[in-house]
Amino acid sequence: AAAAALTLTDGWVKAADTGMTALFGTLKNTGSAPVTVVGGSSNIAGMIETHEVVMVDGAAKMQPKKGGFEIPPGGTHTLAPGHDHIMLMGLTKAVKPGDQVKITLKLGDGSTVDVTGLGKDFSAGNESYQPTPTMSMSGM
Repeated sequence: AAAAALTLTDGWVKAADTGMTALFGTLKNTGSAPVTVVGGSSNIAGMIETHEVVMVDGAAKMQPKKGGFEIPPGGTHTLAPGHDHIMLMGLTKAVKPGDQVKITLKLGDGSTVDVTGLGKDFSAGNESYQPTPTMSMSGM
C-alpha cells in the first residue's frame, strides 16, 4: 500500500561519467499513512542511500540521512541540489543528458516503488561528502 501511494514528479539525475550522482524531484505521498524512503537500488549504481546536506564547520557536507525521508499522508518531500537527495554511488554506467535512469526506492515497510529520473547537465553546489564510520567511500 505504501508503494502505491508514493510518486516522484519532475525526477532528474545529474549527468556523471563515474563515481556518484543523485536523484532529485518531488516525492508525493497520496496515501493515508506516512511513507518512509530508506534506500534503493539501480542497475547503474552499486549503492543508493538517502542523503541530507548539513553545515559542518561552516561548510556544506553531504551525509546519509538517518532513518530516511518520511513523507506524511498527503504531503510532499523535495529532493534538491544542496539539500535532501537520493545518492547513487559507485556508478557502473555513465549518466548522460537525456538518459532515463530507473531507480527502485526501498520503503520503511519493506515494499519498493520504481521511479525514473531524466539525466541532466547540472553544476552542483560545493558540498563535500561526510562519510559515516560504518561506510567506506573507496572506489567511489
